[in-house]
Amino acid sequence: MQLRSRLSAIAMAAVAALALTAAAASASPNQDGSADQTHRQGPALDHVFVIMLENHSKSSVIGDANAPYLTSLATQYSMADNYYGVTHPSMPNYIAAIAGDNFGVQDDNDQNVVNLDRVNLVDQLESRHVSWGAYMETLPTNKLDRFGPVLPDGTVASLYAKKHNPFVLFDDVKNNPVRMANVKDYSQLSADLNGPKAPQFVWISPNQCNDMHGGVYVTIAGHPETPCPYGSVKDDANDASLKQKADAFVHTAVDTITQSTAWTKRSAIVIVTDENDFTGNTTTGGWESATGCCDSPYVSAADPRVSASWPGGTYGGGLIPAIVVTASGPRHFVDHTAYNHYSLLTTIEDNWNLAHLGHAGDTAGGVVPMWRLFTGK
Repeated sequence: MQLRSRLSAIAMAAVAALALTAAAASASPNQDGSADQTHRQGPALDHVFVIMLENHSKSSVIGDANAPYLTSLATQYSMADNYYGVTHPSMPNYIAAIAGDNFGVQDDNDQNVVNLDRVNLVDQLESRHVSWGAYMETLPTNKLDRFGPVLPDGTVASLYAKKHNPFVLFDDVKNNPVRMANVKDYSQLSADLNGPKAPQFVWISPNQCNDMHGGVYVTIAGHPETPCPYGSVKDDANDASLKQKADAFVHTAVDTITQSTAWTKRSAIVIVTDENDFTGNTTTGGWESATGCCDSPYVSAADPRVSASWPGGTYGGGLIPAIVVTASGPRHFVDHTAYNHYSLLTTIEDNWNLAHLGHAGDTAGGVVPMWRLFTGK
């Protein structure tokens, strides 16, 4: 009887082990039907949308009377209240957001980025057959142009800026016609999201009147958002107008996404700015602050790319707004974890079980995924 009981126990243990193995192989806790992931911390999302805005701090957007819709999203859904730009100025943040590093780029001159032969998010997504699309408002016909559009008198306006389109900065995207076909004007977004092959990862860059950047001083036919001069200080008339235009753009973009057939219970929209406000602070190269976290670059004292009075140290992009809108995720949720654009990249990579690029996934450096904003846990 003892031998029979022992054999029965062994058999039952074997069956249980086989059942656990089969369950692990067929039903991941990530709910995407794949095998268990070693570094994913949350459920799989079938569509991820990133809307990148410009040059505004969390304190100058969330709760501001000129950004009521953005504020309502932050209040209703999820907000990270310790999210930083990686660095200054704009272009290195865009590069870092899809490649995990700024590769020493510390300026906004896209002409300096002529041989950026680096692995990037596009390479990763395509390696897993994850479809993607980059939608740039007011994209020039020649997608490699620095600015646009060309006005009737032959001058070139700066509604579009190449530095805000990270995809065309990388050699293996800009030199590949098939990949460049995925870089489209924003006007094509709605049709694509309601079509049979809606991209799974979507990046959206508004033009410089609608992303809070500004700097357009002429009226351009067909663009009621123009002109949009730079603001001089927070909430002066020009700055207030920039916020109002961005708020309206985001409202329309979120409606376009959430009312499309691509929007499901496992979809999410992430809305961030690239860095904090430009205030003329000479110590930090003109920016409100250079606070940062999570592997922001070290820049030596008096580096000419920053300022002769820069004391040296971590050169972060300052505290910025970060909002996550989900179909079925948390509501009225605030996450106090320190994040930056590397954290966002980490989350996207983990979602599709991709390797981590550069500083993404560097938990020792504080770069952690942002799953709490999607799950509330």
